[in-house]
Order: sequence, then structure tokens, then C-alpha cells
Amino acid sequence: MHDVATKYGLPSVVKFCRKCTVSNQRPRITFDENGVCSACNYAEYKRTQIDWDQREQELLATCEKYRKKNGEYDVIVPCSGGKDGSFVAHQLKYKYGMNPLTVTWAPLLATEIGRKNLDAFIRSGFDNILGTPNGRVTRRLTELAFKHLGDPFQPFIYGQTNFPMHMAIKHNVSLIMYGENGEVEYGGDMKNAFRPDRDIQDHDKHYFSGLPPEFWAEHGVSLADLRPFMVPRYEDILRNETSIQFFGYYKFWDPQENFYYCQEHAGFTPNTERSEGTYSKYASLDDRIDGFHYYLAYIKFGIGRTTSDTAHEIRDNKINREEGIALVRRYDGEFPRKYLFEFLEYCSITEEDFNAVIDSWRADHIWTKQGNGWQLRHPIWAEN
Repeated sequence: MHDVATKYGLPSVVKFCRKCTVSNQRPRITFDENGVCSACNYAEYKRTQIDWDQREQELLATCEKYRKKNGEYDVIVPCSGGKDGSFVAHQLKYKYGMNPLTVTWAPLLATEIGRKNLDAFIRSGFDNILGTPNGRVTRRLTELAFKHLGDPFQPFIYGQTNFPMHMAIKHNVSLIMYGENGEVEYGGDMKNAFRPDRDIQDHDKHYFSGLPPEFWAEHGVSLADLRPFMVPRYEDILRNETSIQFFGYYKFWDPQENFYYCQEHAGFTPNTERSEGTYSKYASLDDRIDGFHYYLAYIKFGIGRTTSDTAHEIRDNKINREEGIALVRRYDGEFPRKYLFEFLEYCSITEEDFNAVIDSWRADHIWTKQGNGWQLRHPIWAEN
């Protein structure tokens, strides 16, 4: 068994935000004296306190600072073909006159809808570089991360985070523009809430569970095999004057509106059915391993995909809290059965091994064993 509470610094008493559906078990989230989470407080600040006309002027100044007039790329946009990266790239190119190079880190197990959306995005008017690492190494890292981190998606996150920096240095582009700052929008470390960029040093803590790719050398993966997943040399990052920024600092970030925008402008198509573990059809569609990433978050923190989706939609005034709780009760923690056997084969593990790993990540203060199954000790519908 893993000591999840100590590893992530989780409070021993589960409490829920009074405005949304998220609990205090989300790593790095904070609650104020009124029982409201930092993400909800930021959403209120974003809606009422930010001068978006001023932010627009800041964006124009940023574009002017980095714009190249010789035909070279002047901004890197990480993009899978999904609604958020496509929105950023399309806005920067067609509204602000930038010349973006979009970069994609290959999914672990790509979905058909994901491939279709990336192709449609490129056809809508973008240059794109696809980075695809050694398949054998990726499978090994996925298995190791599943067992030792409780998150099989970590190898993808390494590449998704570090590959854009490699491409920025290679193509002499200083500006990297991501979509939203997840720490700020979804609840986490608020140190970068009031600035457009982030420190390179935040990578390990915010995105890698404190374990950079080099950690896996201890488990028999060679440094040569890990190289594509690793951050560029720090001196190269500095020499390139690399600036990692978030479009969500400059523009009011609304994932549902991004979806509508990309349907119209970038050929984006939602799924025909909802994603397992939630009610939505248009988010995180690219990878068949997505569902296991969200399911492990549910196991470790009691926070599944529906909790995350409803919390954000409550903050965006798309649904109210009562509707959110009803959706959580109906869909949160749904097992991602659709791709289970592909996942087992990909990681070279048995279903018995899989179940043992899942149960090893359950925290005692979140789960209780009842008969042959497990129950949340503190479901939101029983706490409110």
C-alpha cells in the first residue's frame, strides 16, 4: 500500500468547497475561511476584477515583442488537435498575425477521433511537428508510472511538457504559448495566478509529481532512452530566452466556448458518445489511456473526471452546484472498461495485477471496504 496522504500532503478530514464540487483532497488546493476553494475564488476574481481590455493590450504587446517579420516561426503552440490548443493557435495566427509552429507529442494509444481532429486542425491552416518517442520505452514507462506513481499518463505528460521546449530551442523561438494554467484554473499552486508566465523550475512539482524523467533510470531505463522525455539543458533554455506563457492570462478562459470556436474554425469534432467517467463529449479525446489517468485520480483523491468537469462548469456558470452534485453521483468513478484490455496489453500486466495496483493507491481516510467492494467514506452528496 502507498501512503497517499503523506505523499501528496492530503488533509485527514475531507471537506468540500461550498461553491463547487471539488474537495480539499486535490493536491495544492487551498480553502479560505468561508470554505471556498482557491479555484472558485480565482474564477470570481477573473470575472469581476480583471480588466480584460488591459489584458488585451498586454497580449498585443507580447505579440509585438516576439513577432518576426522574416517569415520564421515566432511562437510555439503545444496542440493535440483538441479544442484548447487549437483555439490558442487559431487566435494567435488569424487574429493576432503571429506565425505559430504547432507541436504535438504523440498520444500513448491514439484514438480515431483524436487523429481525425489533429488532421482537421492541420488542414485548417497550420504547420505541425509530431514527436513520437520509442514505443517500447513508452510502454515500459507507462507500466512503471502506473505502479509507482499511480498515474499511467505521466510519460505522456513528460513529453507534452518538455517537447515544446526542445522545439523552441531547435527553431530559435523564444515564446511558447499554452492554453490555461491548470494550477490556477483548476485549483493548485497560485504563485503564478497574476502573471502570464511560469518558472521552468515549477515543472517537477506541478506536472511530474516531483519525479522528473531521470528518476526512472533507477528502474532500469537508460538515460539514452529517457532523453526524448527530459527537459532541455538549462543553459540552452536560458540562451534561447525561453518564455512559457498562458493564453488564459490574456483571455477569459472558457473550455466550452473554446469547443464552439474550434468546431467553427478548426474542424473540431466531438465524440459521438460521452467519455467514460464523465458526461462530456469534447474534452481529452486523444488517448485511450486518458480514462485510466482520471480513474487513478478518483482512487487516490476521491476526485474523478466528473468532479473536475462539474467544478469548472460551475465556476463558468454553465451549471449550478446541485446539478454538479447530481452529475458526480451519476458518473464519477465510472470504470474505464472500454479500453481495459488494450491497456493491460500495452503495459504487459494481468487484470489481477491491475486490480492490485489500483487498490494499493486507495487512502484509508477516503475509502472503506464494504463486502467485496469499496465505498467512498465521504461522497459529496452525503456531506451537503
